[in-house]
Amino acid sequence: MALRKVTVLPERVSNWDQYPFNIPAIATLREIAVRKPVLFFVGENGSGKSTLLEAIAIHYGFGREGGNRNLRAETTESVRAVEPLVKALRVAFTKRTGAGFYLRAESFFNTATAIDALGVSDGYGGRSLHEQSHGESFISLAESRFNREGFYVMDEPEAALSPQRQLSLMLILHDLVRNRRDVQVLIATHSPLLLAYPEAQILSFDEGTIHEITYRESAPYQLCSRFLADPDRYMHSLFEDEPLFRKNGE
Repeated sequence: MALRKVTVLPERVSNWDQYPFNIPAIATLREIAVRKPVLFFVGENGSGKSTLLEAIAIHYGFGREGGNRNLRAETTESVRAVEPLVKALRVAFTKRTGAGFYLRAESFFNTATAIDALGVSDGYGGRSLHEQSHGESFISLAESRFNREGFYVMDEPEAALSPQRQLSLMLILHDLVRNRRDVQVLIATHSPLLLAYPEAQILSFDEGTIHEITYRESAPYQLCSRFLADPDRYMHSLFEDEPLFRKNGE
């Protein structure tokens, strides 16, 4: 595996009230030991999972908006908000060769634009990623680039993928992990399909701490399993108990 351990050095934190240290899960983080070649970060929006994932990707040498060691698009200063966390982390890798890829759904458009500008579309499926649907371009990139030893980081890849395409991504990852020795895959996700990857390590960012959980303990699995068990009853209950934001007129 590429990634072994992530440690926060408190002496490097200048202001615990500053973002992202004001996020409970980040504030309480001291050390994460990575045990499996596939590691998931899961948690509600704003829980800090994508923030920590981004900081780890930067430590490895990826650009803040995604890409690889030769593709480092940065089009907005907002990606530098994570810099205090980057400085406070010690990230242990067995190898830090720069091999791999950082797929950041939020800024994938910028990555695709940079690929076109460099004229290297042949290495990403043979045609511009902009000429494909969002989901097709994600899978095209994965099929073309996720095929060698290295560190592969994905931030909410399900944002562009249908359930069927999510399963296609899992097959690509399975082939990668099975056929290459020094491979580490790190994914932040809300997808109960992706989280089902066999024998993966899952870290939850909910409840104010980063802690290891099983697949069936994850919030996406529990929510979807309750819904699918009886959709009509679930929706009736949801609409009967009117959400608070409606009562407040927001």
